[in-house]
Amino acid sequence: MDWEPISEASLWDKINAAEIRMNPQQARLWEAIRVSPHKWEEKSYGELGNGFWIVAIIGTTVIWYNDIEDGFNRSRYTSFGTMDEYWCNQDELEMALQYVLNFIETGQEPGSRIDPPMPGKWSR
Repeated sequence: MDWEPISEASLWDKINAAEIRMNPQQARLWEAIRVSPHKWEEKSYGELGNGFWIVAIIGTTVIWYNDIEDGFNRSRYTSFGTMDEYWCNQDELEMALQYVLNFIETGQEPGSRIDPPMPGKWSR
C-alpha cells in the first residue's frame, strides 16, 4: 500500500477528537494559538505531500501534523510558511499543547523529540 497525504477532512477529525480530550488549560491555549489548517513547506520530507498541515502558531514555533508518522509535532521556523525542523513524534494534539504549556511555565524545552531517519546501515 502506498502512502498518501492526509486529507483536510481527516485532519479535522483528529483535531475534533483531540478537542474533546483536552483539559481546560490545553483548551484555553488551543483557542489562543490555533489557526485554520494550512500547509507549510518542509524541505527534508515535506515535498512528498506538498508540505505539512500547520494547526497552531505561537511565537516562532508551529504545531503541525506529520502524516508520514501519524502524529503532531512542534517545530521552529524563521521564515513564515517554511518549517525549519522535521520531527517524527507520534503525539496527540493535546500532548503537543501540553509541551507548549510546560515550556511557558518552566522555560525549558519539555518532552523528547524523535529525530528523522538517518541514512546508513541499521544494526543491533
